[in-house]
Amino acid sequence: MVKIAFNSALAQKALGKDVLVNEKDPETASVYRHESSTGRCLLTLLGLAFILTGLIVGGACVYRYFTPKKLYHGAMHFTEMDNEDIREPYYLPRIDEEVEIRDNVAIINIPSPHFSNGDPAYILHDFQQKLTAYLDLTLHTCFIIPLNTSVVMPPQDLLDLFMQLMSGSYKTYLVHEDLVVTERIDDVDELGFYIGRLCDGKETYRMQRRSEISGIQKRSAEDCFTIRHFENKFVTSTKICKA
Repeated sequence: MVKIAFNSALAQKALGKDVLVNEKDPETASVYRHESSTGRCLLTLLGLAFILTGLIVGGACVYRYFTPKKLYHGAMHFTEMDNEDIREPYYLPRIDEEVEIRDNVAIINIPSPHFSNGDPAYILHDFQQKLTAYLDLTLHTCFIIPLNTSVVMPPQDLLDLFMQLMSGSYKTYLVHEDLVVTERIDDVDELGFYIGRLCDGKETYRMQRRSEISGIQKRSAEDCFTIRHFENKFVTSTKICKA
């Protein structure tokens, strides 16, 4: 007969393990389950917050860039002198424009004039960046100059002006502005979002008013063109010259 014996110490140790495994504290197990459930809830809420943020931002972008633009049309008849003998405004040269106002920016579309000289252009007044951009549609070239707030009406006042122009004809006068190209701009991103988008992929130059340039200026060799437009209660003839 073979006698089989067990080591009592090992048996007690194994038994002790079973007791520890089988007799866990119910309260401790409940705490672990509660912490795990709380963590999953927090992660779920965090994920939902990111999704909602993405939907809100995405919806705002879609609304901003894909909704129909609200354009306002206006026209002005003008003369270089106050001639009381001219009583019918349609005998005078006329400038037509469309304006769009958004985000403290005024975007003006100037089509080819029918009754006066001048190039078709886009003019963008960025009141946030305090810059004005002229995009000549004939040359496909951008020209940048600091915004002249003493001439250009703020966006809301400009919108009010166009609302008045939509109700009837307007007779006004012409002023002249002489600008000179000074240097080329290689990085249009530094000009802000709107001007950067307008001038992207186009030759872009800085300008300065001729009256602000010191020294003798040779005008005979200059290449000049003119854009006639209005952002106030008068028409401006902007002459831009490239040396």
